[in-house]
Amino acid sequence: MRVREMTEDDIEAVAEVRVRGWRSAYRGLVPQPYLDAMSPAAEAARRRRFFTAGRGVVRNLVAADGAGGGQVTGWAAAGPRRTQGDTPRPGPPGGDEELYALYVHPDHIGTGVGRLLMAAVLEDAVARGCPRMFLWVLEGNARARRFYERAGFAADGLTSAFEVAGAEVPEVRYRTVLGGGREPGAGPGRGDHGQVCRPRQSGPPGKQPAGAGSGPAPAAAQPGIRASAALA
Repeated sequence: MRVREMTEDDIEAVAEVRVRGWRSAYRGLVPQPYLDAMSPAAEAARRRRFFTAGRGVVRNLVAADGAGGGQVTGWAAAGPRRTQGDTPRPGPPGGDEELYALYVHPDHIGTGVGRLLMAAVLEDAVARGCPRMFLWVLEGNARARRFYERAGFAADGLTSAFEVAGAEVPEVRYRTVLGGGREPGAGPGRGDHGQVCRPRQSGPPGKQPAGAGSGPAPAAAQPGIRASAALA
């Protein structure tokens, strides 16, 4: 098993991993009709647009096994911490970053794929001088929360919510300090309004209307994605 940069040839496989991840991780947390209606083909079309628009801003990594390109078993996306809305935008060198998504195919949960992807994401961020990494995770996603806590993340008290098929889904923000640095003030971040963020609109798989768990602006790179539970 190895981690490499995602290419356009991986888009269909990543879409399949993401849809399967939603259906597995969010059962009981997101309305079942919404999960049942998710389409890998439609997700691949969206993912292709986001992949193209996110070049140079969003870093997409895949875990793959086998020879050559290998079968994609997991996907992670990270980049500058979002400070407004759900669209990743270029940030200053050495600035805070955000893990937008981390998914593992349900058939490979527990095999170490999630840990491999997380290690690659954090090593990459440290190499660029990133002081802190943030992420958003569904409040009820116990598996994912345990995974992130074992990786050194902790909830920082900020909460939000988004709407999926008429149901409000709460989420919490986690962060970690990288490279042995000291914790500065968190500062404003995506949707920061005191301790509670205002609910956002729903959208197709993954906040987009676009991401790993959520809903609003059809934006440029990878709007509305959040980290999944299909991990370790």
